[in-house]
Amino acid sequence: MSVQPATPGPLTVRTVEIDAVDDLLSLLPEGGMSWVRRGEGLVAWGEVARLDTAGTHRIDDADAWWRRISRHAVVRDDVHHPGTGLIAFGSFAFADSSSAGGTLIVPRYVVGQRGDCTWLTVVSEDGLGEMPALADITAAHSEPRRVGSVAVEDGNQAAWTHAVTAAVERIADGVLDKVVLARAVEARADAPVDVRTLLARLAEDYERCWTFHVDGLVGATPELLARVDHGLVTSRVLAGTIRPTGDETADLAHAAALARSSKDLEEHEYAVQSVTQVLAAHCGSVNVPEAPSVLHLPNVMHLATDVTGVLSHNASALELIRELHPSAAVCGTPTLTAAQVIDDLEGLDRGRYAGPVGWINAAGDGEWCIGLRSAEVNQEDPTHLRLFAGCGIVAASEPQSEWAESQAKLEPMRRALGAL
Repeated sequence: MSVQPATPGPLTVRTVEIDAVDDLLSLLPEGGMSWVRRGEGLVAWGEVARLDTAGTHRIDDADAWWRRISRHAVVRDDVHHPGTGLIAFGSFAFADSSSAGGTLIVPRYVVGQRGDCTWLTVVSEDGLGEMPALADITAAHSEPRRVGSVAVEDGNQAAWTHAVTAAVERIADGVLDKVVLARAVEARADAPVDVRTLLARLAEDYERCWTFHVDGLVGATPELLARVDHGLVTSRVLAGTIRPTGDETADLAHAAALARSSKDLEEHEYAVQSVTQVLAAHCGSVNVPEAPSVLHLPNVMHLATDVTGVLSHNASALELIRELHPSAAVCGTPTLTAAQVIDDLEGLDRGRYAGPVGWINAAGDGEWCIGLRSAEVNQEDPTHLRLFAGCGIVAASEPQSEWAESQAKLEPMRRALGAL
């Protein structure tokens, strides 16, 4: 159930164009929010309104709350780009039963950059006077603290082997076709971790990913759950993975092998079908490429398919992600059976790992990814983090190779913490 705060009075929102900034992430105070890819995106800080929600209807509750907030807001937007005007950042737990629940936050300040346009948005509960200068509202921000010594555990390979073996047996018995198993490792730092330092490293190393921080969940994810922009919806499906060698010629051969791998193509097709079925119910037309491409990242290569559609009705981004989550890319096929197998075999609460994370505007448009390649910072003890990785298990999966894949998927956060 949701923790329903009193809905704030009408919010006053003003967006103006400002001079370009060299580095969006450099503007953040400690604890600020991030949604950055290839130097563009959004950073935000302050909190004007917040909803904390939990349970089966956590995303529906957030959607209803956001509609009420948006309906009464007074917005003056001089820029009119995706991400201008009134927006909220959010993240939601993977599982209905998770104590992590979900959060939607309306920030006080947002700075966005897209192409040649940079803007500042200010949100107030009691009206706005003269628009402040960016330099004035960032003047008191401290410099990011370096990450000190960090110890990251290796994880329990024996438990992982048991879980993967049991999953393959259930697949062989016809119980399900695919299940995604995740594991978590604990990290301990000798001082509170400043998320801004992690964000800077992730953005530099993984510029093709969305570098995010919302309410303690930080990471660099390559997987777009749903982007909604004036009736056009896009979802980037990733499933099927191979680790690069660092040798360009060898990796081209590896990419070609991945694109032909029956095991990886099977895993990928389940994920594409699960997304396509949802979008088809909301779109007059859906476009699915005949074959996946290969997405090259520093730590892994993925089979990737961009599914696009034109909405046939006014569906909000939150409405779509509620139906899309969990996709076969992070749960399995059939969904309900896979979720039960995860509960039986995984032995952990994923929290907001593999759940939706992103932002939404007053029109219901927005950009939401799956919270992968991520870590949860303990809000009560920021020297403590949990790092996550997951692998799609199908009939041909082998525990040792899946362990190696999960190790590769932990690399982004390990490297950001300086633990590699």
